[in-house]
Amino acid sequence: MGLLAQTLASWSQERPHIIVILTDDMGFGDIGAFGGKFVPTPRLDEFALEGTRFTQYYSASPICSPSRASMLTGMFPAEWNFTTFLNNRRSNELAEQANYLHVQAPSIAKILKSVGYKTGHFGKWHMGGGRDIKNAPKFKKYGFDEHASTYESPEPDPVLTATDWIWSDVDSVKRWDRTAYFVDRTLDFLRRHQDSPCFVNLWPDDMHDPWVPEENQRQLGQFPMNPKEEAAFKLVLAEFDKQMGRLFDGLRELGIAENTLVIFTSDNGALPSFKGSRNGGLRGTKLSLYEGGIRMPFIVRWPGQVPAGATDSVSVLNSTDLVPTLANIATAKLPANYKGDGEDRKSVWLGTPAPRTKDMYWEYGRNDYAFNYPRGRDRSPNLAIRSGKWKLLIDHLKNNPELYDMEVDRYETKNKAEAHPDIVKELRTKLITWRSYLPELTTGRANPPVD
Repeated sequence: MGLLAQTLASWSQERPHIIVILTDDMGFGDIGAFGGKFVPTPRLDEFALEGTRFTQYYSASPICSPSRASMLTGMFPAEWNFTTFLNNRRSNELAEQANYLHVQAPSIAKILKSVGYKTGHFGKWHMGGGRDIKNAPKFKKYGFDEHASTYESPEPDPVLTATDWIWSDVDSVKRWDRTAYFVDRTLDFLRRHQDSPCFVNLWPDDMHDPWVPEENQRQLGQFPMNPKEEAAFKLVLAEFDKQMGRLFDGLRELGIAENTLVIFTSDNGALPSFKGSRNGGLRGTKLSLYEGGIRMPFIVRWPGQVPAGATDSVSVLNSTDLVPTLANIATAKLPANYKGDGEDRKSVWLGTPAPRTKDMYWEYGRNDYAFNYPRGRDRSPNLAIRSGKWKLLIDHLKNNPELYDMEVDRYETKNKAEAHPDIVKELRTKLITWRSYLPELTTGRANPPVD
């Protein structure tokens, strides 16, 4: 065996396989491991007992496209002109956002490829492509060797996209079989690359409504049950749990479960939330900067490294942390001049809770045209910051601060702004300063031509 082959073999043994499971629109309280009581979720609950649950993990956005961009880049998504879900060109322009993620943005897939990882993306993308966005960069531009994705991507998988839309009852792979398909593609990818460490985004989308379980097949264009109501949701959640079990069983059958780091989380809060129950009673929903829109379930399993059966309710984590943390675990160097917003939380994942050093920032709702908002008390101001135990929400250019002590009031019921004007002033200055330096949408920066 030559020196290069020996080195590659050594890397394969030392570097774990990494799978990031990003569920679409799963609320903080959907699964049993986080208090969910809708249906039994035995496989995910078992998975949680084999790893560590983190109860203060935050997505960098309360909606899909920006939250996904934050995980891929390790940066707050507004820095790349991502502030709501990507739509058609006209809607994106009015929302003052990009049509696709700039190829010069950092990518965890590229970073891991630099140290020998094979990379795959199986599932929803929604960072460019679909509708009238015909020039979105291909997956290879972001560092992925293989892919299978949905309509909202630059290269939709034809078995999922028989029609020019997100899903159809004439797709070869039906909506209720999508997670099974993505699990199959993931296991096949791992099986074919056992001589290399592998990184996989497994990003299923069937937990996003409309929920279409197999029992709910279309009959003359009519659904036997309402695809936005709880009965359909329960059936889809039960099937989702079953397919996660197939993934975990498949890792064991391949003999790689002990050397595979698996991360499980969601992109944003649930909607519909069934009176808040899907979000664990937290205030707000998807589309809101209250906790129900951005605090997500987060589980890390890595046998022999991450403590089994543990719960960390102290450490504050963010979706931007994945890039520096995974880079450290894989002993990969971050790009030159990389200015990420996340923190390396490897030691936290491995069982040493620690306070957060960096503040966390959010923007949702740059204007009122292309943004949806939840109703009533769940509609939040459009800017937020969490610094230590304090969380401030405020509308840009308005004086309507809401200040919450997250150590004692995670349900955001007691606005402490009047009692702590100095803290409001300090955090408001930070937040407005951050917002003022965000890039404005320019065609050259946000939507450049692709080579």
